[in-house]
Amino acid sequence: MKKAIRTIAILAMIPVLTLCAEDGEKEKEQQVLQALQETADYVADVLINEKGFSRCDYNIPEGKWYDYEPPWHTGQAIYALLEANRITGSKKYLDKAIEAGNWWLTLEIKDHPKLKGMVRSAHGDYAGQTIVFATMSDGSAGLYKLFDVTGDKRYGDVTTAAGDWMLRNMCLLDEGVCYDNVDPETGEVMTENSPFWPDKENQILWDVARPNNEGSLFKDMYEYTGNEEYKAAFITLCNSLVDKQGPEGLWMHFMPNDLESGSVHPRFNLWYAESLIDGYELTGDRRYLDAATLTLEIYTTFQTGSGTIFYQNFVDGSRDRSSICGSAVAFSGILWLRLQEHGVPGFEENIELSLDWILKNRYASDHPDPNLAGAVINTRLRHKKGKLWITQRDVGSTFGVRFLSAYYDYNYGEKSKK
Repeated sequence: MKKAIRTIAILAMIPVLTLCAEDGEKEKEQQVLQALQETADYVADVLINEKGFSRCDYNIPEGKWYDYEPPWHTGQAIYALLEANRITGSKKYLDKAIEAGNWWLTLEIKDHPKLKGMVRSAHGDYAGQTIVFATMSDGSAGLYKLFDVTGDKRYGDVTTAAGDWMLRNMCLLDEGVCYDNVDPETGEVMTENSPFWPDKENQILWDVARPNNEGSLFKDMYEYTGNEEYKAAFITLCNSLVDKQGPEGLWMHFMPNDLESGSVHPRFNLWYAESLIDGYELTGDRRYLDAATLTLEIYTTFQTGSGTIFYQNFVDGSRDRSSICGSAVAFSGILWLRLQEHGVPGFEENIELSLDWILKNRYASDHPDPNLAGAVINTRLRHKKGKLWITQRDVGSTFGVRFLSAYYDYNYGEKSKK
């Protein structure tokens, strides 16, 4: 009799527990949506300046902004704003993305005999005004997405023309690499010396060229034009990434990784993994998905129990804890979600860690410094020009918006209904 009573009591509790779980999930959904809107507001209201490009790096002690690869930082801001617009429907984000896209169009080079059709993708930091392949390709995806949303072919035309110039002048597809840099004055591709290795006298091919598949530029060009040559170039670089990937899942022979010290850049390998997932979705070649999975597996070891990923990690498992990389937390989360969508198990805990970290590690919307209010924490501690630079970087917020959008979509949006 007592057992029957206990059973009835437990059964009676089930609806209550279900309601509690539903209430908890609803509360979580609202937290994600609120964080998405607050961070997207920061991107729209603070990061995009009056000229239409991202302010990039905020020096906290000085209270000043410094340019750092504006083409790719602005392109990612456009990407983030379009994702926020897709989830929330807010026209504000679309309008700001268009404003930033129109600035991006002004980068087109029209009057240089060798560079006509290319864009002024200047690095702006270590490499000065040097035109950098990845500075363009890391931002180009945002322009193609802006075309998808608006139908304005200017955004696809300018990026495709630049990508075609890069394919003709910078790529050694037989080697599976593309040169990194172009002299902005002469228009000459820098094939022997890279400004990123100022103290290295004897530079080899892999010092001046990489499998520059970041941003999946040639894939986007193919989908925009239907030109099979661009598809072939993208697949060639995907194959190169598979061939040149180390057993740990990284590309340690290429900067900004450092093979000698074992130092791993927080986003560089994720860019390559993202392009490989794109390659898998385009071709169905399982090698690409497996290679991307290997990369994302080592990133689970970079993530701490609190969800943090630091700017500098080492292949031996050690970390430099001086800089916190919110963009790597978010970017990893985006790719863990994409792998999960393709049926790759094992990343559920890390996705939730990334979400919890992004929700907790944002400057308050009423922070007294308006340059920080609402931003996802993404710090970089450096010694530069004889002083200590403590920088808050814009990419924590732009990748943060992308991750929150992807998480919301997967768990509460259209993808959750499939």
